[in-house]
Formats: sequence, structure tokens, C-alpha cells
Amino acid sequence: MSWKGIIEQYRSYLPVTEQTPIVSLHEGNTPLIQSHWLSELVGNGAEVYLKYEGMNPTGSFKDRGMTMAISKAVEAKSVAVLCASTGNTSAAASAYAARAGLTSIVLIPNGNIALGKLSQALIHGAKVAPVEANFDTCLELAKEIADKYPITLVNSINPHRIEGQKTCAFEISDTLGDAPDFNLTPVGNAGNITAQWKGYCEYHSAGKTTLLPRMLGFQAAGAAPLVHGKPVLNPETIATAIRIGNPASWDQAIQARDDSNGLIDAVTDDEILAAYQQLATRDGVFVEPASAASVAGLLKYAQRDYFAKPLADKGRLRIVCIVTGHGLKDPERAIKSIELPDRIQPSVESIHQAINLAG
Repeated sequence: MSWKGIIEQYRSYLPVTEQTPIVSLHEGNTPLIQSHWLSELVGNGAEVYLKYEGMNPTGSFKDRGMTMAISKAVEAKSVAVLCASTGNTSAAASAYAARAGLTSIVLIPNGNIALGKLSQALIHGAKVAPVEANFDTCLELAKEIADKYPITLVNSINPHRIEGQKTCAFEISDTLGDAPDFNLTPVGNAGNITAQWKGYCEYHSAGKTTLLPRMLGFQAAGAAPLVHGKPVLNPETIATAIRIGNPASWDQAIQARDDSNGLIDAVTDDEILAAYQQLATRDGVFVEPASAASVAGLLKYAQRDYFAKPLADKGRLRIVCIVTGHGLKDPERAIKSIELPDRIQPSVESIHQAINLAG
């Protein structure tokens, strides 16, 4: 059977009925790619996989939650949906709203959104309001608007978003035949780590898996409120998708960390960019910078031999790094990260001299 999206695939685990109109772009079913260099880096037979969520229809994991949020908004007879966004949420909300025939309203922190993501919201017909404020202020404004007007808020405080996003854990478990030993994920607004842990717990309770993974979440060092234990008033990082100072799913993320015996830590922008470039050159996987936070975290903790004892105890580990968005979300960052080649004359000799064909 052809893939019809996460709601049809995992209907029995989701709060939908036969009366729920399904709004789908056939999201989900994203590839789980083994990374050989990361596996070798951890060593001793460990298997490291990349869950490439950038292969969703709008290029990020947000589509999983948005198919649920928009479907339930249509069921509730909403005519408009609203979100605050650093980019990916606005892209997904606008695409799925367009699919459903709803108006999409987006509040963005002016100047703090990658143009690749903003262009998506605009091309899908969203009403975009650039606000002279950071994401956290935009979200507070969005909540106030949703309280005053008959508009559905589709940020991750909408519980249907979390329901959709938990299907990532289902897919990983289905592909591996069990849950992994470790699940590493970037953390911004903290809905992802919350949802993934919920998915693993539900599959385990249903007898579909024998394991529950340790949840390892990684924030950018300049936007790490969960690490510091208090909101960050002016978060700063090149990883715009996780530039959030007061996560909406704060308590749930801490609970996922604690219940799984996991951790939430910070990685620097330099560590993120190093992982970002290595994913592209070693694995052929092009992600936006925030997505590389999970791999930056793996590199950091592998250097500390964090995985050595679990490996010794079990004899084999399977580790999944969630990479949350496609690199084309932020092409400006890619261009800044590479050296553009010089123009050369149209001759074999010139090309040979420029790129060393013999080498």
C-alpha cells in the first residue's frame, strides 16, 4: 500500500475519529540513514542513525504535528489558524492551511528568520506580521490573540501538535524493530523531545517495543534556558530554529529527560556548524544548522566516553540523532560556510589546473 501520511498510518494511536477530516501532504515515512563515520566514532559496534526529518513535505519535522493540528482545526470549524514562528512552524502551518482552505496568520520575530522559511509562508499565502520582538514575545502575543478571536493557535502548546510529532518515535521503532538505546534531538521550544518520548512510551506500553531510550536533548549555548534553569531574555545563536529563550514545553521536556534517565545540555555555535558541515561532507545529508545540534551533542559526548559503559554492558548500542530540517531552509548559512570557486577559462587545461583531475 502507498504511504498516505502519519494519521492514516498510526490512526489507532491518534485522537481522530471517522468524522475528523484528514488534511495531509503525505508527511512522515522519512528515511532513517545509518551514519558510518559516526558509528565508527562511537566505536565498539555502535550503530548511529540519522532520522532525516528534512524529507517531510515542507522540509521539517513540523509537518507531523501540523497535519494533526490543521485536521482538528477543520473539525472544529475554524476558518483561520495562527502561529508564532522562527520559520519552520510558519512554513508548515501555511502549507497545511492552504491545503485545508484556511487562512494562515504568522507572527515572526523581525530579522530573526531564515529567508528560505519566510519564503515558504509567503508563497503559501500566509498573512505574515514581522514583529519587533523575539520569538517568546511573539508567542505571548499569539496566545493573547487566540484568546480574543475565534482563531486556532497551532504552536506546540496545541496538544494535537505533540500527538502528530510523536509518530517520529513510532517510525524509528518500526524501522529498527525496537526502540533505540539513545535518542538525541535538538531542543528549542521543546515540543520535539516531549513528543518523541511520548511516542516511545506509548509504543512500549502497547508491547511494540522492549526498550525505552534515554532522551538526550541539545540546545544552542546562547539559547539554553533548560540547561541554565531559567529563561534567557535575549537568546542568540546562528541556529535560528532553536533561538528560543522560554520553551513552551519546558516542564514536559524536563520530565522526558528525567523519566528516561537522559540529559539536556548545550552545544556552541562552533560545534553546531562543525557538525553541520561534517554531515554534508561525510554523510551527504544537508540540514539546517539547528538540526545539527543533535549530532554536535553526539560528538561532544562521544569524546567524553559517555556511551562506553552502556556499550560494555549491552555489547551493542543503537543511537538515533534526529536531524529536524532540510539545509535549503537556510541557504544563506550554507553559502557563508563555503568558499566559492573562482571562474576559469573554458578549457580542459584550465579545469585540470583548477581542480586537479588527476588527483
